[in-house]
Amino acid sequence: MIRFRPLAGPTLFTLPALLVLVALGFWQVERLHEKTALLTAIAGRMKAAETPVDDVLRLPLAEMEWRRVQAHGRFLHDKEAYVYATEFDLGMGVHVLTPLVLSSGDGIVLVDRGFVPLASKPPETRTAGQVEGEVAIAGLVRREGERNMFTPAADERAHTWYWRDIQGIAQAVGVTLKAPIVIVADQPANPGGLPRFPGYRVDIPNNHLQYAVTWFGLALTLLGVYLVYHVRNGRLSFS
Repeated sequence: MIRFRPLAGPTLFTLPALLVLVALGFWQVERLHEKTALLTAIAGRMKAAETPVDDVLRLPLAEMEWRRVQAHGRFLHDKEAYVYATEFDLGMGVHVLTPLVLSSGDGIVLVDRGFVPLASKPPETRTAGQVEGEVAIAGLVRREGERNMFTPAADERAHTWYWRDIQGIAQAVGVTLKAPIVIVADQPANPGGLPRFPGYRVDIPNNHLQYAVTWFGLALTLLGVYLVYHVRNGRLSFS
């Protein structure tokens, strides 16, 4: 038989705290399902057939990202910009972002043509890759990146950024974009090997399972402390 005589003070403190911890745990489980569904949808978009960029540009902005597109147009190499990056197997460098005037006449989009080492940042060091005339590219659509309090300010005069600030880049280089997106080009390879496509990284963390385990663990710990306290004070016994 279990005999339990709860103390008012510890109970009034423990019960609300326990409910909050359990609620946070279930919230993280819900977020886990949402994030898993999102990552599954992204994987499906990345594997889908290429779509003409003009068709994708008609979608709501939130539905454009991670879609594979193909585009035809002419690069404005004199308006290229740079975003600093560190690639695991390539070291420090920049991504070269260049406006592309669409052949369809539907406007201008920004293209991430790939990564170059810092020594190859000046365009004159990689003239073979500065393709002139009509080009055809394919790649994934991405939206603007996020900047945090530690991200350095952009050097707009040098057209150099430390995050994917699509709107800021467009304003600084003097173009109006059809949409605040960038096409991360993976095809074809650029002549001369630069800029170089470094591969894709889906930069969306999914740590909600460990968060849920943490909240539920704290709830169990709190419950254990509460019960042990009552046992030691003779308020809970098993016989």
